[in-house]
Amino acid sequence: MAASFCGLDFGTSNSTVGLAAGNGFSLCPLEGAQVTLPSSIFFDYEEHRPRFGRDGTAAYIDGTEGRLLRALKSVLGSTLIDETTQVNRRQVPVREIIGLFIRHLKQTAEHHLGREIDQVVLGRPVRFVDHDDEADARAEAELVAIARAQGFRHIELQFEPVAAALDYEQSVTKEELALIVDLGGGTSDFAVTRLSPRHARQTDRGADILGRSGVHIGGTDFDQRLSLAHAMPELGLNALIGAKKLPMPIRLYQDLATWHRIPSLYTAANMNYLRSIRPTVDRPDLIDRLMDILRERAGHRLASAVEAVKIALSSAETADLALPFHQPLNIAVSRTDLESALARDIDAIIAGIDRCLALAGIGAEAVQSVFLTGGSTAIPAIRRRILGHLPGAHPVDGDIFGSVGLGLAIDAARRFGH
Repeated sequence: MAASFCGLDFGTSNSTVGLAAGNGFSLCPLEGAQVTLPSSIFFDYEEHRPRFGRDGTAAYIDGTEGRLLRALKSVLGSTLIDETTQVNRRQVPVREIIGLFIRHLKQTAEHHLGREIDQVVLGRPVRFVDHDDEADARAEAELVAIARAQGFRHIELQFEPVAAALDYEQSVTKEELALIVDLGGGTSDFAVTRLSPRHARQTDRGADILGRSGVHIGGTDFDQRLSLAHAMPELGLNALIGAKKLPMPIRLYQDLATWHRIPSLYTAANMNYLRSIRPTVDRPDLIDRLMDILRERAGHRLASAVEAVKIALSSAETADLALPFHQPLNIAVSRTDLESALARDIDAIIAGIDRCLALAGIGAEAVQSVFLTGGSTAIPAIRRRILGHLPGAHPVDGDIFGSVGLGLAIDAARRFGH
């Protein structure tokens, strides 16, 4: 009987579906020929339908009337999962929106295979929520419940760095001790794993996973740091209110710089507050810009511009941050600026690696290879710090967006392929 299973990597920034293909594994095309799908939904009010990934984001940026939601995974483990958000004239539960996205992944893969898929291995970060085991368990339970509601009848979970290790193991020619570094959109995950061609054939790999850890820091956090440092000051972040010269509320700017929090800002209460303080602010022109962004619901357009600069600085020393104001403003941002904005987060990633090594009972010198996957491994400062921290390890670059999905498919074949 043809396989009815898949590996599903529901990511904060991008998602993939891994499938068995002949004697190997491949990623399912999810948007045209693209095997990654940005984890976003645009509710198109003009055509009265949801649009996914690049298609939806492009429609939003082109000015189509509707509502864009991104970084959907970020709400798992938070109180936002129990809230609703307005879509046109209807209040839609957030978990229903996540379900709609996962259903789209499932149906796209089923259309590609020509049959139903009812068995899945879902990827999960080592930590959905740092320092809160109860919230972390709730996040996992929510993900499983949402997947089951979309028609997956048999559901297993695998840690994302372990899945990446399974993908990397397909290419190793001798036993080695590897550190898997998976820097995703919402989390950074690590696993110390014993890999070998012989072990690759085994179903139970528990004994080969020597240690794992994770921190709730990822690409969307890097976007936020860069935005707060270079975009939000142009919207009044450092403006002062009244005779007492009180600072502008930081929460407004933190939410505007955080993908999944942006829609919560579009309220009459926020607009009324900004109107009330505008006459007393030392830079009313900047508050006017902030009100324009909120009035026109251009928060995601602003966040997209920041993200584009972050990506550009992976290959260029400088890039222009094009802020979507009524009077467009370009700000030159350097790679050094990005490194400064991310300094504390990079320190936290290195601390997470050290925790992983300690849990495995080894020192950095024992690591023979470091497998790098996830979009944020392309940021030069992060890559340099990680490799410098493991000077004896051989660096291996995986498919930065596909390794986890492929590894989940390998795991699914072991669990369901009989």
